[in-house]
Amino acid sequence: MTTIDTRLGKITGLDYGGSHAFLGIRYGKPPTGELRFMPPVASGGWDDVLDATQYPNRAMQRKVAGSMRQEVPGDLNEDCLFLNVHTPSTENASRPVMVWIHGGGFASGSANEYDGRVLASQGDVVVVTINYRLGPFGFTDLAPLAEELKGTVSNGYRDMILALEWVRDNIADYGGNASNVTIFGESAGGIAVFGLIAAPSADGLFHKAIAHSPNSPQWPGGDKTGEIADKLGVEKSQLLEKLRAMSAGDLIKAGLPSGHAIDGTVVTRSFNDAILDRGSAGIPLIVGTNRTEGTLFTPRDTDNEDIERYEKMLPGTAKRVIGVSDPQHYVEGIKAAYPLQNAKKLFEVMITDNFRRIAVEIAESASTAGSGSWLYRFDLPTTLEYKGKLTGSTHACEMAFTFNAYADPDCNVFAMYDPELADVRNLAEQWSSTLTRFAWTGDPNGAGLPEWPQYGEPDRQVMHLDGSSHVSNDPDELHRELWIA
Repeated sequence: MTTIDTRLGKITGLDYGGSHAFLGIRYGKPPTGELRFMPPVASGGWDDVLDATQYPNRAMQRKVAGSMRQEVPGDLNEDCLFLNVHTPSTENASRPVMVWIHGGGFASGSANEYDGRVLASQGDVVVVTINYRLGPFGFTDLAPLAEELKGTVSNGYRDMILALEWVRDNIADYGGNASNVTIFGESAGGIAVFGLIAAPSADGLFHKAIAHSPNSPQWPGGDKTGEIADKLGVEKSQLLEKLRAMSAGDLIKAGLPSGHAIDGTVVTRSFNDAILDRGSAGIPLIVGTNRTEGTLFTPRDTDNEDIERYEKMLPGTAKRVIGVSDPQHYVEGIKAAYPLQNAKKLFEVMITDNFRRIAVEIAESASTAGSGSWLYRFDLPTTLEYKGKLTGSTHACEMAFTFNAYADPDCNVFAMYDPELADVRNLAEQWSSTLTRFAWTGDPNGAGLPEWPQYGEPDRQVMHLDGSSHVSNDPDELHRELWIA
């Protein structure tokens, strides 16, 4: 155990030898009762010594297990505005701060799934992982019901911003430099990174950004309060009262629409516009995807699988990728590019494109703006089965590399690789060190990987993370042409 004095009060955390952990620090008052659906309210200090040795509540969600079906500490509770801090030392407040935003489609997941002990000690950085409201509590638009509900579709973003304000005001007590903050996240957490760039109230709270496999559900658009009222069996005039009276569990079970939106109150513009608006004064950015993201979202192959079902899904999946009403040219282009693949494999390719297009276009915007971007692709194939199959380089497989969980058997981050393999351990050290190097300097080079040029025309160079990592020129050329044709 370790006990320190902070501006908010004394706090006791865990001593891991090479780092300390302070778990379950409240950054916002319970968003319950009258505060349900409202902007978060900062919490204050405490009188007694705060016990920060146990993981906190996770946000309400359907899944009791973690986002990858793993066991995760912490109860599900509407009172969820907590963060965890891992630090090499509380002395000398000069270390970069890396603030982790978990994924899970803005509907599941938690900070408690990500152990920052190795990343903190190895990179001499302070790692902060945050919980934020999910689903109807954080990403459902109730603005048509009342003026006070403007921005409700971005309450999850408001929570993230409040956590970043807590970091600004308090992280020096844990050895961190509030003037050098990197936000990083995966999947919906990667989208959240861009959402924060597009949120004016987050300006100045972070200075670098890393987005792994960015994607998330989008708010379907328009006023959905009438549909929600019908679903819950009340008049629209009674909907807000009904929603505030329901238990947190019943709200989750109701399956209300939720997702990222440009709401005009919190998130005010598109990701690309936000990056271009900042120009060369914008923040440096690392962004990338995994080689076969889509394999996570299909079952294992069987002899009697209904391939025709996937054929019928291709046009709708294609619309998600290219955003046009008639995606036939894209469907035909993918089929021509992969002539030996059945419809299931083509579906997986399209799902992968749904992630990769976002990453590539963001990297291009940052390059055009002059703020600088580095684009990667994680290529190392998984060695452990997930859902009964090997998944290639699937969605979320790189998370244990980002946190270098392979360096410490007690570092709890979901893994899809045998930790005894030399390629796994070497890449995990190189990749995590590259990210902490970026947090220190704004440049990922010099941490063991080959020289990694910034992304941009004409070469569009991409770092391939593998047993023998290397850089190639424009590996997405064929797909880019299909996205814009």
